[in-house]
Amino acid sequence: MFLENIANMQRRKGWIEVVCGSMFSGKTEELIRRLKRAKIAKQRVEIFKPAIDKRYDDISVVSHDSNSIISTPVENASSILLLANEVDVVGIDEAQFMDMEIIDVCNQLANKGIRVIVAGLDMDFLGKPFGPMPALMSIAEYITKVHAVCVQCGNLANHSHRITMEKNLVLLGEKDSYEPLCRDCFVESNQMN
Repeated sequence: MFLENIANMQRRKGWIEVVCGSMFSGKTEELIRRLKRAKIAKQRVEIFKPAIDKRYDDISVVSHDSNSIISTPVENASSILLLANEVDVVGIDEAQFMDMEIIDVCNQLANKGIRVIVAGLDMDFLGKPFGPMPALMSIAEYITKVHAVCVQCGNLANHSHRITMEKNLVLLGEKDSYEPLCRDCFVESNQMN
């Protein structure tokens, strides 16, 4: 009985953390910070990003402030299960671009005792919940919503306002394509269009 209790105490417990917000809010910066701290703690860390995200680098996850960490680009969420072997922490950037299987993948990893840290946009450019992010937030033990600063009024911004005429849902872009807006400025800008 005693040995059984010790084995249970030593069993790792996994969980899911979601870092969400608008463009330019610091989601990737926060993901990188948490992953680097895990590495300092001598934890085995593996980082993934969607293969389509090549804005700053083909391989690394890079924040708008040029902070970076090496990652593995994946075509689909199920690849993460195949590649995340013998790890303590899994980081996933730009989760809104992952297929819906990412929800099950994150659950499976957490159920195996792995800490899963996911970062992504919670809303698309129309202000609607984005891809798998709402479901990921509902299964996460911890949620951190970060905010940008509204470029029009200076309030906290939680919307990614598209400033191009492109209508496709997925448009990988930067300050040439998006600007952070607060709710009021977002509503006002969309009424003008």
